[in-house]
Amino acid sequence: QLQLVESGGGLVQPGGSLRLSCAASGSTLDYYAIGWFRQVPGKEREGVLCINSSGGNTNYADSVKGRFTISRDKAKNTVYLEMNSLKPEDTAVYYCAAVYGYLYCSPYASDPLENGMGPGPYEYWGQGTQVTVSS
Repeated sequence: QLQLVESGGGLVQPGGSLRLSCAASGSTLDYYAIGWFRQVPGKEREGVLCINSSGGNTNYADSVKGRFTISRDKAKNTVYLEMNSLKPEDTAVYYCAAVYGYLYCSPYASDPLENGMGPGPYEYWGQGTQVTVSS
């Protein structure tokens, strides 16, 4: 059973950077697609970015393009969300999620089941980490 644990959240000033970690246990993350989501109170969980199980497709929400990137450290079985040029509207609880063998994350698809930006495809979720962007 795959387990995911996020860390790295905190308080950062506008324009600053943070790196969130999503550490996996119970299974290697090889062949898993990874999604990062965020949620603020009273709103639905929002897809931030997705990388498919082969690493060949990556999809970003328009609000984070050019500022957020994803990377993997296979040796540590960890995925990272690098967040730069942070804005107050990036404040949220951030979650990582995983699903085995998901080859979509298509930036050309409008269906959230194919673009990876909806929670539906994901089988495993972390507990979340709070990111607050404020001066």
